[in-house]
This record gives sequence, C-alpha cells and structure tokens, in this order.
Amino acid sequence: MLVYSYHVVELYLDVGVRKKDEIFSRPEPQNAYRLLKEHRFAPKILNLMTKGDGDNHCTTKKRTTITVYMMNVALLDLLFIMFIPFRLAYYGNQYWPFGDMLCRILGALTICYPNIALWLLAFISVDRYMAIVQPKHAKELRDIGKAVVACAGIWIMTLASTTPLLFAHNDPDKASNFTTCLKIFDIVHLKKDNLLNFVRLIFFFLIPLLMMIGCYLVIIQSLVHGKTSKLKPKAKQKSIRIILTLIVQVLVCFVPFHVCFAFLMLESEENQYSPWGAFTTFLMNLSTCLDVILYYIVSKQFQARVISVILYRNYLRSVRRKSIRTGSVRSLSNLNSEMI
Repeated sequence: MLVYSYHVVELYLDVGVRKKDEIFSRPEPQNAYRLLKEHRFAPKILNLMTKGDGDNHCTTKKRTTITVYMMNVALLDLLFIMFIPFRLAYYGNQYWPFGDMLCRILGALTICYPNIALWLLAFISVDRYMAIVQPKHAKELRDIGKAVVACAGIWIMTLASTTPLLFAHNDPDKASNFTTCLKIFDIVHLKKDNLLNFVRLIFFFLIPLLMMIGCYLVIIQSLVHGKTSKLKPKAKQKSIRIILTLIVQVLVCFVPFHVCFAFLMLESEENQYSPWGAFTTFLMNLSTCLDVILYYIVSKQFQARVISVILYRNYLRSVRRKSIRTGSVRSLSNLNSEMI
C-alpha cells in the first residue's frame, strides 16, 4: 500500500493538474490501476508498482560496515520489543502469570541489551573515525567480514556472560512465590555475583565507553582544525549527526544505568527494591527510541519509508475529506429529488 500511494502521487505530478480530480475521486486500487493503464506513462509506473525500479539505490546499494552494525542494532531492538507485551501485562495487572523461567529470560535480556548495544555503538564510532580521520585507509580497515566477525563475537560473549542469570539462586521474586518479576526493571538482584559483575562492568561498559570517547575527541579535533577538507560536506554533516546521536544516547541511557549498577554492587545491604535501579533501567530502555533516530540518519531507505508513510497518510486524509463531501452532496440531491 505504501508503494501504491507513493506512485499515485508520482502519477499526479506526471499527468498535471487536469487529471487531479479523476485520480483522487476514485480511491479504489482497481480504478487507479485502470487509469494508470490508460496513461502513456503506464508501462514505467506499473513496472515500479509491481517489480520495483531496477535503478533504485535502495535495492542495489552495496552493503557497508555501517549497514552490518545497524542490522545488529535492529535485531537487538526487535528482540527487546518482542517482550514488551509481557512487560505491559505485568505493569497493568501488577501480577506475573508467565512463570519464573520467562521472568529470568527477561531479566537476562535487561542486562544483555546494554552490553551488546554499547559495543555496537562503539563499532559505529570507530567506523566514523576511520571514515573521517583515516579516509585513505578506510577501505582496508572497514571490511565487512571483520564487521560480521566482531558483531558475532560480541553476541557470543554477551550471551555467555548473561547465561548464569538464568540459574541464579539469589532471586528477589522468591518472597512473592514468583508472582512478581522485579528482575525486568530492577538490577538489584545482580549484587551477589560481584566478581562477574565487575568483569562485565569493565568489558561491556568502560572499554566501549573509552573507545567512543577517544574516537569522538580525535574526530572533533580533526573537524576543528580542518583536517577533513577532502571529505564531502554531506558526508561530514551525516557523520556529525551520527556522533551527536550516539553521545546523547550513551549519556542519557547507558551511563546512569551502569553508574547505578556500580553503586549497588558496593552496597553491603541485602537485596531490596531500588527506585534508582528501576529508574535507570527505564532510561536504558529508552535507547530503543533513540535508535529510530539513528536509523533515519544512517539509512536512506528508512528515510524513504518514513516519507512514504507521510505521503500515504496525507493521501488517505484527502480521500476521506472528498468522500465526506461527495456523500453530503449525494444525500442532499437525494433529499431534493424525494421532495420533488
């Protein structure tokens, strides 16, 4: 439907104003299809609607390292979003009916998500560093095979480090006979495994954070001193937008979560509900919203889809308004005929 609406608008630009009423007064797909067949540009437009344009850059564009990283970010977001209905059911009913194992899986995902996300953001930062600061060696360093191996390695190491959470004996939901699931929004249940947590904090937070800071400092220095003159203005603006989005995402979503995580590990009290732990977990979950902005900046295809949705909604509004007007005129004419 999005493709159909987009090319109906494109047809309108081709045929001119004199065909406007003829096209939009008949919103049914079969009528628009018949009208397209009668038009002299029909072969090209029908080919776009059925097979797509062979010259379209969205389908023929070569895959890059940034595409590999964004595909992994999208996969991670998809896994996180798939479990949102369970969270909503729990928040709405204040009762967890799905069993202890699913609660443990969601609790492990709460830790798994920032670990993978931070490394993927670090990879994107390094990719921008190589594109801006080292453009001569970018083709050699930005290898797709290496990017795939790096992403696979992070997934494997993260899953291996979070698997013990599925079998942890220290469970905050035991007191309620597992009718609650505090693990999905409170990280206080992780305190007992302090050795593993400190390793996790260093490897999955400090190292990628330092990588990002180092890349950003060098990139900013290069931009300020004009060492990126060979870079195209559009590519430079795109890189700056990506960097700003990553900085906001890390500072707002991930830094508070891990700082609270570190303080909770240093506390000597037994496991209790932590409002700050719940709040920072909420901030970390907001990262999925900021990822949408990152998709829009990085992917031209995503931008085209957003524009198509906007065009389609505008088209539906115009059809509804004209349908209401047509219906009002017809009802008025029927009333007049009955009176006569």
